[in-house]
Amino acid sequence: MELASITTRLVDVPLASPIGTAIHQMSSIGCVLVDATTTDCVTGQGYALALNADRIGSLDEMITGLATRLVGRSATETEGIWEDLWSLINPMGHKGVTISAMSALDAALWDVVGKSLEISLHRLWGSCRDSIPTYASSGLWLSMSIDELTDQAQSFIDHGFTAMKIRLGSSSMANDVARVAAVRDAIGPDVTLLADANQSLDPKAAIRLGRALEPYALGWFEEPVPAFDLAGHRRVRDALDVPIASGETEYTRFGMASMLDAGAADILMPDLQRIGGFTEFRRAAALCSAYNTPISAHLFTEHSLCLAGSIPGMMSVEHFDWLHDLFNEQPELADGHLMIPNRPGHGFTFNEDAVTRFSLT
Repeated sequence: MELASITTRLVDVPLASPIGTAIHQMSSIGCVLVDATTTDCVTGQGYALALNADRIGSLDEMITGLATRLVGRSATETEGIWEDLWSLINPMGHKGVTISAMSALDAALWDVVGKSLEISLHRLWGSCRDSIPTYASSGLWLSMSIDELTDQAQSFIDHGFTAMKIRLGSSSMANDVARVAAVRDAIGPDVTLLADANQSLDPKAAIRLGRALEPYALGWFEEPVPAFDLAGHRRVRDALDVPIASGETEYTRFGMASMLDAGAADILMPDLQRIGGFTEFRRAAALCSAYNTPISAHLFTEHSLCLAGSIPGMMSVEHFDWLHDLFNEQPELADGHLMIPNRPGHGFTFNEDAVTRFSLT
């Protein structure tokens, strides 16, 4: 399984309409697609993304630069390659674009391994389940009106979701409470409702809002304060009964370790791109297990499923439909769960027609 070539392609996938959170305004998702091909013509695929395709050229350049060090090596050297790249990026740092590039390459290499052995990655790693709970995350945006929120919440239920996430962080706490109250009233008491403040509050404001939202039985309160404020996370966690979820902005297992040591969250949310790919995600999951802390995969719905099928401590996978058109295969939803695919590798391949349609080159 010697690597013969690693190539990239740039695409920009438009969203159905512009959306906003307390800290984001988004109209598209730009991606660097990675194809790693072996001398026996097996191709593994991975990708990295950038909201609105911002600075996607820098991401592509980093991936391409690191990829030159991998050609000629065996794709099965996943651990060795990861460690070599980790050493290589030391002068530029172990956060940001360097880790994002490593993550995309790591996913492509593992896809090669699974496809070469004709086995799904979750079975290669040791399967623990055939499906995983999910929640609808492609909606209930801060930029939506209350009527739009309630209509979309009902649509999620109609599509088979049993959990969904609403974004908070408006200029008025009363407005945030009213939005949550309206959605809870629309979906009833049996649907899980999660809330995400997108790092928009200080600890005191987060505590006040969390207490005001207690009657609405939230499943978790996500990123209530800035990601770097671990002490603030701990203050909010200690003051509220609702579980605090965070960690999507942390890099590698060392970022997860910092959050665990600080007692910053009840649920950690590793992001496949920031965590360092499949290799490092599994390490981070093992670390969280040692702290009896559950994890929920952030973003990257399709590629997170193979991890979910092999990590007992993963409680859910976030469901985003942003990139569904980019793949030939689609996640299967049934009774609020996503099925773990049994296809070789991570189970998803790029739709070449879509790649051409969304191409930036």
